Amino acid sequence: MTSSNNRNPGMPLDLDWVMGAHINRSAVERRVESLPKRRTVKKDWQAAWLLRAVTCIDLTTLAGDDTPGRIKRLCAKAKQPLRPDMLARLGFDGNQGEKVTVGAVCVYPSRVKDAVEALRGSNVPVASVATGFPAGQIPMPQRIGEIEQAIESGAREIDVVISRSHVLTGDWRSLYDELKQFRQTCGDAAHMKTILATGDLGTLKQVYQASLVAMMAGTDFIKTSTGKETVNATLEVSLVMTRAIRDYLERTGVKIGFKPAGGIGTAKQAMAWQSLMKEELGDEWLMPTLFRIGASSLLTDLERQLYHYLTGHYAAKHHMPMG
Repeated sequence: MTSSNNRNPGMPLDLDWVMGAHINRSAVERRVESLPKRRTVKKDWQAAWLLRAVTCIDLTTLAGDDTPGRIKRLCAKAKQPLRPDMLARLGFDGNQGEKVTVGAVCVYPSRVKDAVEALRGSNVPVASVATGFPAGQIPMPQRIGEIEQAIESGAREIDVVISRSHVLTGDWRSLYDELKQFRQTCGDAAHMKTILATGDLGTLKQVYQASLVAMMAGTDFIKTSTGKETVNATLEVSLVMTRAIRDYLERTGVKIGFKPAGGIGTAKQAMAWQSLMKEELGDEWLMPTLFRIGASSLLTDLERQLYHYLTGHYAAKHHMPMG
């Protein structure tokens, strides 16, 4: 998503499509259960997948005690997520434009300026949550204002939250109109990622319907969770959302990105989502242009697993600090 091209133009709200949705929960559960059994990635291929996962991370801090110093340290890690000696052994010597970074740094609107300054000179974009994150329970003018503030401060990606009540009551027109306003506010300045907060939604069918409406309204990515719900990213909801992306692609020809977030902290988990992307959507959805993982602790485990691949043993976590 480093390019301004390939934005989702959206489409008129198609209520027949939305209301005609049907999800077979048993089939979803069987499909998800088969994922780790069907695809095993070993040795050199595993290292390549782990390295690719690093580039797809939205390195995130959304805490009440975030400070400029914490943001600066996080951004330093974003620009250089792996130790130089490890990169050299993996074949990345820094020449010919080879640069391994995370996909983005994700912060609150008030911390965007700090992140932009810390990332100056790199190609790592700043993503900002907005629109009353995490609950979305503030008036619309303030929600729009958060988007405007974040973009003015330099954010190139905006992670918006929806009003869950629209989904729970089946008010798809209101959800569509809300997201259209957010998309218009983002304009050409920032890509829009729509957080569905699937742990707050009632059924897998509603997850699919909300995914469709978000894409119709012009979102560039659909995202599972804020990370603040009781239940965050699961493979079940992710499968439903990727199927919605596939259906939207078949109908419109537009590729929509996907971002699981919340509770993904190990390399093994990351590879399960990578397998889901590859099998359901194809290799393009293994790239940061169409796939992101919202995480903080995940990077440490990916780095430890790559160190094990190179040396045959695990480094202590304090040898791979976050910043």
